[in-house]
Amino acid sequence: MQCPVDGETLVIADRAGVEIDYCPKCRGVWLDRGELDKIIDRSAPEAPPARVWQAEEHDRPRKKKSRGGFLEDLFDF
Repeated sequence: MQCPVDGETLVIADRAGVEIDYCPKCRGVWLDRGELDKIIDRSAPEAPPARVWQAEEHDRPRKKKSRGGFLEDLFDF
């Protein structure tokens, strides 16, 4: 296959299991249908594990808040 920019023969390379065509002269990259989606899917970070709800944290008695004003809401006095 020829580079559409400069006519150089394209080189096929494997990146993360996806074959991409690139031009060694102009360094242009051409992808076939679906290859960009595969690259994006394989480069996305794993989602962090969901936090497990612990009953102990929520069953503790809480202090009753005094009505001191907005500074007490911002700072622990």
